[in-house]
Amino acid sequence: MKNGVIGRRAMLAAGGALLAARALPARAQDLETTDPGVEGVLRHNASSFRMLDWKSYFDNTRNGAILVDITSRALHFWSEDQSIYRLYPTSVPLSKDLTRLGRTEVVQKVVNPTWRPTPAMKERNPEWPDVVAGGAPDNPLGVRALYLSWTYYRIHGTHDTRKIGRKSSNGCIGLYNEHILELFDYAKIGTQVLLI
Repeated sequence: MKNGVIGRRAMLAAGGALLAARALPARAQDLETTDPGVEGVLRHNASSFRMLDWKSYFDNTRNGAILVDITSRALHFWSEDQSIYRLYPTSVPLSKDLTRLGRTEVVQKVVNPTWRPTPAMKERNPEWPDVVAGGAPDNPLGVRALYLSWTYYRIHGTHDTRKIGRKSSNGCIGLYNEHILELFDYAKIGTQVLLI
């Protein structure tokens, strides 16, 4: 620091450290917050954001396995050979009536998906556009999407990082764009998905 001015290198280093920290899956002890804007969501959910064993939820890991825990707002991924395990914070549906639980699978993988609101979403929000092109900075599906066998349900990225860790979706499971890029590479057509 020279004459009270922060150097460019120091600013870049600090910014890089901040971005790297945000891209990593949070540990339970890092989730606790006193930020009033978070409404205690993370404080109440921190104890359940933990590693799990696939054997409690799946018979096998053929084609890989994804477990989404709506309560803890966490997505777990196990590779078919179980050499890869990932735990990601997620956004989850706003309410129980928008939440679908049970078994499904990945049926399509889409790069820069186009977003179209469902008929029910348009009814609730008639001011929303009919379509947002893939790759657009305001696209609610972010940079990648895993389409599930259930109509309208996706695991996708989001440009609005404030949604992660909250009840904020219309039924889909949202991830940071950095995390969906990683999961997109790991998941296959036919990867098992269980929402609990």
